[in-house]
Amino acid sequence: MTTLTISDLVVEHRSPGRPVVRAVAGASLTVSPGEVVGLVGESGCGKSTLARAVCGLHPAAEGEITFGGRPVSPLGLRRRELTAIQMVFQDPYASLNPRRRVGDQIADGLRTAGDTTTAPADLLERVGLPREFAGRHPHEFSGGQRQRIAIARALAARPSLLIGDEPISALDASAQSQVARLMRDLAVDSGAGLLFISHDLSVVRLIADRIAVMYLGKIVEVGRTEEVWADPKHPYTRALLGAIPQPDGLGVLPAELPGDVPDPADPPHGCRFHPRCPLVMDVCRVKEPDFGPVACWLHAPE
Repeated sequence: MTTLTISDLVVEHRSPGRPVVRAVAGASLTVSPGEVVGLVGESGCGKSTLARAVCGLHPAAEGEITFGGRPVSPLGLRRRELTAIQMVFQDPYASLNPRRRVGDQIADGLRTAGDTTTAPADLLERVGLPREFAGRHPHEFSGGQRQRIAIARALAARPSLLIGDEPISALDASAQSQVARLMRDLAVDSGAGLLFISHDLSVVRLIADRIAVMYLGKIVEVGRTEEVWADPKHPYTRALLGAIPQPDGLGVLPAELPGDVPDPADPPHGCRFHPRCPLVMDVCRVKEPDFGPVACWLHAPE
């Protein structure tokens, strides 16, 4: 059974006196139990907004999100009921209560899951931290340690879906791959799905079973990680891969993606990528490709 299904999701941001911004403009994606899906794209493409909608933090203007066959409803003033979805945020310090010991914060999740046998220190050990850290406060830890604590707290609720919203971007380079691999291993071992959001494709390649590429609110390519890496179909995917630095000692700079991401309040007509695409055709300027797994007129179905 599919854990998460996102169908034609539209999420809008509205501000008085300003045009409506469609941060997510008709995205579809699935995450199955035990599967790791990497969601990648430039900053501002709508990745985090999609993740927050899955958690109920943003309402859907159109489309549907279902989890375990049930619709995901936006959060209200009531206590959050859908605890089987847990998110690890970008800034671990901001997501932890600075006034409470980390063991107490992990214990909140255990109580929510009805787990009376697991100790918070057990989960700290599981994420590679000493048991005695349970009695300390968040300010006593490094960024990498705080993110491990945030992961332990998310796991305490026994989630069926774990979402990492740029969980490694605030960490130093030495900790990034460690935390990414840790999230993958813990999710897969527990049978949970993992939606891992990042703009760092090299890290996503290490942990993801499938990659979904997002541009200006749309999913433009989805595929098995190694297949996408070896043969990227969408010109945007090719540009993202071409921009990754290569440690080959030749001193060659990576290719720079031309232009900037357009204003999502006023997206281009036709294909949203066509103003930056080196392979643009006439049809790209007038008609939006609404098919998958590669939303590009170069790969239109027969």
